[in-house]
Amino acid sequence: MDPKLLEILVCPLCKGPLVHHREAHELICKADRLAFPIRDGIPVMLVDEARRLEETEEVA
Repeated sequence: MDPKLLEILVCPLCKGPLVHHREAHELICKADRLAFPIRDGIPVMLVDEARRLEETEEVA
């Protein structure tokens, strides 16, 4: 994932910062507890495509 792209991407719901979870190929919004998938190197920034984080999942 391009570091420059990561600097400008924000959560589409709350406009907050995202954390890149490399192993899971996801961008995480801590505030909304959503994980946006990265498919073929392209972040899918649609709320409908995001995975809601479980209560027990650690948010880095």
